[in-house]
This record gives sequence, structure tokens and C-alpha cells, in this order.
Amino acid sequence: MADKQLRIGLPKGSLQTSTIELFRKAGFPVTVDERAYSPDLGDDDLWGVLLRAQELPMYIVNGVLDCGLTGYDWILERDADLVEVADLVYAKGGMRPYKWVLAVHESSDIKSVKDLQGKRVATELVEVTRRYLADNGVEAEVEYSWGATEAKCPSLVDAVVEGTETGSTIRANNLEIIDTLFVSCTKLVANKAAWEDPWKRQKIESISLLLNAVLEAEKMVGLKMNAREADLAAVTGCLPALKNPTISPLANGDEKWVAVETIVEKRTVTYLIPRLKAAGAQGIIEYPLTKVVV
Repeated sequence: MADKQLRIGLPKGSLQTSTIELFRKAGFPVTVDERAYSPDLGDDDLWGVLLRAQELPMYIVNGVLDCGLTGYDWILERDADLVEVADLVYAKGGMRPYKWVLAVHESSDIKSVKDLQGKRVATELVEVTRRYLADNGVEAEVEYSWGATEAKCPSLVDAVVEGTETGSTIRANNLEIIDTLFVSCTKLVANKAAWEDPWKRQKIESISLLLNAVLEAEKMVGLKMNAREADLAAVTGCLPALKNPTISPLANGDEKWVAVETIVEKRTVTYLIPRLKAAGAQGIIEYPLTKVVV
């Protein structure tokens, strides 16, 4: 092992594919041997390991690992004292955070957490759920669920506390959400001693910068176009740019033309491009971005 090496944990399981793709886009050519738990991150300064997100907080707290990516939910469940370096808002189903919710069967008389007194609740987040009930002055039995949590209600338990991105699985099991405990996302976290080491901290901060740049780029696209100077005010007036657009002169013909380049949110282009065309823009090009550092 190199004298200077950062030990980083990556989540194995549902987030594994999206996490590895995120690192690859950030510039780390990750390769994974399906029979091994130690991916090659393409950087001699990094030693990586794949572990369940549930396990990672304690390995980082105990200093076995210097840093890693895990869910805020598992940090809360383990009551882990870590440095939260960055929120990385992505999940297995897309670029969004996810919620941990209290849900009951649609036929249930339970309408709020107060109605759980003396009831049974199934969840993976046992300690979080116990603290939530205690904060609400409720005594209920909380049991660990090894999977298929939604299917246990109402035949086996009275309620469930479960994580959801879209709510589709909850609705498919005829459950309804009656409260949201908290919103979670993947976080880059660090061991406190590692964070105080200047070399390790700089390395962690560099990883954070690159990962966040990729996630920011996922939300943006670049636009290029040409416009007559006479139409420039109308064209630029359409642009909700990250910063002011770049405007460059073109070779003059019969009329004066300029090139306009900018970055916009990806979700806006379906209505923005027709508006730009109507305002006088021509030769409009949309192109993807790999990293955006803000």
C-alpha cells in the first residue's frame, strides 16, 4: 500500500451501478471484478471497497475507511459521528432525493403517528423509528424488516416506515402515506481524523468537487446559436442563463451577426428552443455537458 492513500467505501447493491457510473463520469475509470469487493478506481492514491450502504458509516467512524458514500438514512440509523462533506443527490431511479415515510393500509383506522400507540411497525430503520415514536410520545413495537416491508401491512403489522423515491411501490401495495419522517440522499462523508489530515482532506474535497460537477452537468445543457444584432436583445431576453451568455461577433455579410452561447437547465429546452427561434435565433445547437463547476 502507498504511503499516501485514501481508503474509500462505495455502496454495493441498489446504488452500485449508478455510483460507479458517477465516478467514471467524474474522471475515475472504475473497473469492478464481480467476484471481488475492491474496485480499481484508476488512481494510485485511492483504495476502494464495495460494502452495503448500511455498513459504511461505522467503518468510517471507526477509521477502517477514511471516507465513503452512504445514505443520510444510514448515518441517522447508526447515529454516526461523521463529517458530512457533500450531498450527492442521485438514486437508483434517477436524480432525486428519497423520503422515509410512515404508511398504513388504505383501510386502516390509523390516521397519524399518535394512533400507533400499542401497535406494531415494521422497518429497516429500527432506531430511527424508535426515536421518531418517542419524540411523538408513542409506545409501539418496532420490528426489523428483512425485505418486502410494504407487503407486511396490514396482515403482519399495523404500519411500516419505508424509503421511497416515487411512492409507486407503496401505492401498489394499497398503502397510503400518513407522515414523512425525513428526506434522505446519498452523502460523501469522512472520518473526523482523516478530515484533519491535510493530504486526505484535499483528496476528499477534490473528489467532492468532481462528483458534484457531474451531477450539476446532468441538470444542464449548452446552447449555441446565431442571431442578427438587431434581434440580439430579443434572443438574450429568452435565456435564463447560468451566467450572462457569451456573445462573439461573426464575419460580417450584408447584416451584422453574432454567435450566442450559454448554459441552461435541461428541463427548460422544450419550450426555450421554440421561443429562441421565434425571437430570431438561427442554427440552434443543443449539446450535453460532462461537468459544471459552480
